[in-house]
Amino acid sequence: GQWQFWIDRGGTFTDVIGRRPDGTVLTRKVLSENPERYRDAALQGIRELLGLADGAPIPADQLEHVKMGTTVATNALLERDGERTLLAVTRGFHDALRIGYQSRPDIFAQHIELPELLYERVVEIDERLGADGEVIEPLDEAAARQALQAAYDDGIRAIAICLVHGYRYTDHEARLAAIAGEIGFTQVSVSHRVSPLMRLVGRGDTTVVDAYLSPILRRYADQVAGELGDTRLMFMKSDGGLTEHRYFEGKDAILSGPAGGIVGCVRTAAMAGYERVIGFDMGGTSTDVSHYAGEYERSFETVIAGIRMRVPMLQIHTVAAGGGSICHFDGSRYRVGPDSAGADPGPACYRRGGPLTVTDCNVMLGKLQPEFFPRVFGPEADRPLDAAVVHERFAELAAAIREATGDERSPAAVAEGFLRIAVENMANAIKEISVQRGHDVTGYTLNCFGGAGGQHACLVADALGMTRVLIHPHAGVLSAYGMGLADLTTVREMPVDAPLDDALAARVAAELDRLAEDGLAELADQGCPRERVSMRRRLHAKYEGTDTTLEVDLDDAERSRAAFEAEHRQQFGFVMPHKRLVVAAATVDLTGESGALDDETPVAGRGSGAP
Repeated sequence: GQWQFWIDRGGTFTDVIGRRPDGTVLTRKVLSENPERYRDAALQGIRELLGLADGAPIPADQLEHVKMGTTVATNALLERDGERTLLAVTRGFHDALRIGYQSRPDIFAQHIELPELLYERVVEIDERLGADGEVIEPLDEAAARQALQAAYDDGIRAIAICLVHGYRYTDHEARLAAIAGEIGFTQVSVSHRVSPLMRLVGRGDTTVVDAYLSPILRRYADQVAGELGDTRLMFMKSDGGLTEHRYFEGKDAILSGPAGGIVGCVRTAAMAGYERVIGFDMGGTSTDVSHYAGEYERSFETVIAGIRMRVPMLQIHTVAAGGGSICHFDGSRYRVGPDSAGADPGPACYRRGGPLTVTDCNVMLGKLQPEFFPRVFGPEADRPLDAAVVHERFAELAAAIREATGDERSPAAVAEGFLRIAVENMANAIKEISVQRGHDVTGYTLNCFGGAGGQHACLVADALGMTRVLIHPHAGVLSAYGMGLADLTTVREMPVDAPLDDALAARVAAELDRLAEDGLAELADQGCPRERVSMRRRLHAKYEGTDTTLEVDLDDAERSRAAFEAEHRQQFGFVMPHKRLVVAAATVDLTGESGALDDETPVAGRGSGAP
C-alpha cells in the first residue's frame, strides 16, 4: 500500500516515475533548476505526483522507497565546483599527478592546455615503503600532523591520502587517516580503500576525485533523505547498481544518470525477448550509445573532464549529436555540432531566435509536426512550434549554399543533408563500441530512448544494417525507469600482479572469498539477505609485457587462459599462445536481486523485422 519513486535528476530536466500502490505507473518531467518555485526538482516531482502543494512535507509513511540517479557529482566535476581538497603523498612525488602519464590527447596541438587539478594543496609526507613492504623510511607522524593541521587551519576539510605502495602495504596510510580524523577533517579518502590497485597516478587521481566530490554528494543525499524521513533512499552508481545513500561516494557517482539508462535499456529489451542490444539514448545535446550481449560491459580506467579514474563504470560512448546540435555551413561543407542550442534559445522552431538545428531539420522534413506538440513556446509559453521560420531560414541557407558553391539543392534537400550527417555521426559512434570490437550488429536490437531518439532510430538502424528497433512505452523517461529495475551491487577489488597458474588461482579465490564476506555484510546492512545475493569472481589478465587487461571469470589456470584468449581473439583478432598471462588485479562482484522485474509487464515485440 505504498508508492515507489524512480528518479533521474538530469542537467536540464528531472524525470520522475511514480508507481502507485495499485501498480499504476505515472510519469512527470520537471525543470532541474527552478529556485523561484522549489529547492529540489526530485522532491518537487514526488510532491506533484502525490498531489501536494509546493514545499509541503512529504508523508514518509506513503513511500516504500525512492531510487535516484543524479548529475550532482558530474556537474561539480565539470564545473570544478567540488570541496577544497588536500593531497597527502610520499615525499618526492609532489608533482606525480600533475605529470600524469604524459599523454597527448591532441597530438598536433602546439599549445597544450592541462586540465585544472582538483586538489588545492599538496603535503609531502616523510615516509617510504619498498615494493616488498620493507620500511625504507618510517612515517614521521609529528611532521605529518603539523602539515595537516596547517591545511585544516586554512579551512580545508577534505583530504586524499595516496602513498607509494599504499595499495598493498596500508599501515602508513591508515595511520595518516587516523591523524586526519583526530585533527577534524570531515572527508578522509584513503587510496587503499578507494582504489586498492597498482599505479600511483590512477590510484591517486581516483582518491582525489572521491575526496573532492563526496562532501557535495553527501550534503545533497542528506538533504533529500532529511525531507523523506524514514523512506528508504537509494542512488544509482556508475557501474549500474544501486546502493543506499549512506554508502554512496563521489567516485561512484560520475555516470549515475546514464547508467540508469543502460539498465533500463537492457531490462526492457529482456522483457521483450531480446538479449543482444545496442542502446541509443539521444537527448538535446548529445547521444549516448552502449553495447550489451549478455553482460554489462564495464571500463575500469576512464577519463572524464580531463580527470583519470580507476573505478568500475558501465561503458558508454558519447557523441555530440543531439536534437539541439547546430547545423553549420562554412562556405564549402555541411557540419552538425558539436555545439548545441540548448534549451535557451533552443532550436529555431522554439520561437526564441535560436539557430537551425537537427530538430529544425525534422520540422522542415515533416517528421515533427507542430500540431502534435504542446503549445509551450514563445515569450508567453503558449505558442506551437514555429514551422514558418524554419522554412524561411532553410530557404535562406539554401540560397547561401547556391551562391557559394553553385549547388542547386532545395531547402528540404539541405535539411536532409544535415540530418544524414547527424545520423552518420551516431552510427559511427555505435560502430566504435560494436563493429570495431568484433561484434556484428545486424543481429542486434536497437533500443532507442531519450527525447530525440525516436525521430532518428530507423535512419540509424538502416545505416547499420539493423532490422529491429525497440521503443518502450517509457522510452522518454527510460533512465528513470532503469533506476526502478536495477539491483543492489557492491564490488571488492584486490591487486595481484603475478603470473597465472593454478596456485595463484587458488590463492586469489581464497582472498576474494574473504573480501566477499565484507561485501555480503554491506548488502545485508541494506536489507538484502545472503540468499538473494549472487557472486561473480573475475580476473583482470594481460599478456606479459603488455598493458591491456581483459576481464575473465576466475577458474583454474587452463580455463581462465582459454577464456582470456577467446576474448582477446574476439577484440583484437589474434592470440599469443607462447606468452605468459599476468593477473594485474581481481574483483568480486556481488549483486543483490531487487525483484523489480517480477512486477513489470513484459513488452511484446512486433516481429523480427518490424520497427
